[in-house]
Amino acid sequence: MIDGRYPYRHDMPFGAIPLTSGITRFNLWAPKAQSVHLCLSDGLAPLPLRQRDQGWFVLETQAPQGTRYHYLIDQKYCVPDPASRYQPENVHKDSQVIDPTSFSWGAVPWPGRSWREAILYEIHVGTFSPQGTYDGVTERLDHLANLGITALEIMPLADFPGRFGWGYDGVSLFAPCARYGHPDALKNLVLQAHLRGMMVFLDVVYNHFGPEGNYLHLYAPQFFHPQRHTPWGAAINFDGPDSPWVRRFFIDNALYWIQEFHFDGLRLDAVQTMIDHSPIHFLNELHQAIMSGPGQHRPIHLVLENGDNASRFLEPVRHSTIAAGRGQWNDDFHHSLHALATGESDGYYRDYFPDPIDHLGRCLQDGFSYQGEFSSYFGVHRGSPSAHLPGDCFIQFLQNHDQIGNRPMGERLHALVGSEVLHALTALFLLAPGIPMLFMGQEWGSLKPFFFFSDLESRLRSTVVSGRKREFLHFFRLSASDSPPTFADPSQEETFLFSKLDWSELLEMRHQDWITRHRELIHLRQKEIWPRMEYLQPGMTRVAVHPPGALYVAWPLASGETLHLCTNLSSVSLTLSYPPGRCIYATSELNNQPKSWLTAWFIQPSGWVQSDHRSLGDTGVHDRG
Repeated sequence: MIDGRYPYRHDMPFGAIPLTSGITRFNLWAPKAQSVHLCLSDGLAPLPLRQRDQGWFVLETQAPQGTRYHYLIDQKYCVPDPASRYQPENVHKDSQVIDPTSFSWGAVPWPGRSWREAILYEIHVGTFSPQGTYDGVTERLDHLANLGITALEIMPLADFPGRFGWGYDGVSLFAPCARYGHPDALKNLVLQAHLRGMMVFLDVVYNHFGPEGNYLHLYAPQFFHPQRHTPWGAAINFDGPDSPWVRRFFIDNALYWIQEFHFDGLRLDAVQTMIDHSPIHFLNELHQAIMSGPGQHRPIHLVLENGDNASRFLEPVRHSTIAAGRGQWNDDFHHSLHALATGESDGYYRDYFPDPIDHLGRCLQDGFSYQGEFSSYFGVHRGSPSAHLPGDCFIQFLQNHDQIGNRPMGERLHALVGSEVLHALTALFLLAPGIPMLFMGQEWGSLKPFFFFSDLESRLRSTVVSGRKREFLHFFRLSASDSPPTFADPSQEETFLFSKLDWSELLEMRHQDWITRHRELIHLRQKEIWPRMEYLQPGMTRVAVHPPGALYVAWPLASGETLHLCTNLSSVSLTLSYPPGRCIYATSELNNQPKSWLTAWFIQPSGWVQSDHRSLGDTGVHDRG
């Protein structure tokens, strides 16, 4: 059933598709299998599926919504449906038939929102609320709406093994995590967010399956490329023999989340590990499928995480005005600010020394800082030119799940630096052109750590712990004989529970001050930055750094105005020079007194004629090339 603008069900060749009068069509792609039987929860004898071309097995039979089932492969292996819409117990047990048309979305279609209006807020469902459920998130939506958040970004929900986890070890890619609630509770979360004017994005993992609960190798090994691997397991086969059905599986998965759950976009994890030498890269094919489908009726946005800093997926593809990715997480921006604030130079932060402010300036001017330069941390030339891309291609953040959770003790930035420093950084990233993203609790300066946690089966737990040790030895440039830093055991439930947000922090005055500050800055962004983003001109931004610690950025707008940033991101007190025009925000009083950790934003009116670079600083300033 598809209702014009609002599709309720995504018809696809995978999974259990309810038809009429309690009849369900069961489909399984099992090219290695000789036989497939359907085992229903009613205790009747297994029913044989008919074998068809290209490795497909199909059966239509009486199985109304709520029916539990699994497949018997070659009279030997009992496996869940890889395209199950729900795993009510866990990823090893029975799947359940779900009728997606049974949830009522209401009569008024959600029109979506412009990408430029995105103010992203990343959450982990299990730790965001005390309940750790979809309903727990729904109950807190008013808090986010009052803050001014316009886009909720949810860490992966595809069901994964164990009691808790980040979600990046998912194996049931169509089944919302059952520990968080029923699929209808997730749909209600999306519906309630839309009613408050918020988009909802889902983080999806298309580069690997988790190490536990993935049974595809038993009957469909064609899902995996025999010669390629990712840091997390076997790579997906996007371009080898039998890859068309593999590609279709992941494209249908994306369409399923967008159509049946009404997500406004997807964040694709670590796309640099998705190797594809096909004539049309998988990401471009995915984009085309979305834009020719649900993207015709409302705005759908794809967000990329790409450690290679490759700009090609952010550029429009032929016959399309929208790139395969609408935006990309900008690690360069984060690393530059983090290095400035903390002075940390271990791991990838060493790529930003001795001049992190120069790297930040290049991010604000061009998008990426690394655009082909050699990275000493990665040992390769990293990135490609990005100055020609629109500024809203780049998602900027001070914190996210990776940058907090991959620290040995999961410290947030608020636990590492002082309030004056954080105020200057917050005012910079929330008002800078680009798309800002906060991590849950950041808005009130939460001091609760966010650890890495993963509840895999016992035989894999020691592997997870030893893997963390190796990562920390490498990051901190320690030898194998050195002891790694102390870190929380990812497999312990206490590690998960201690990562839950403490909402009682909001009762403290210092945390209320941070909420007020974030709300003010977000309101200013909506009032002053949103209307001017359409006038940004790629390649026209000017940056100057002088003296060390002082950064001046000017964005000439097509409207004739100029947006200015003047900031001192150092503990050395400096006297900054300010441009003519209206100051829209400053982290402290503007006068001729030298100050440290100051951020100020100005809008210079159109028609101002300037013959030198005074608006970029004093007369000794040189543009950054």
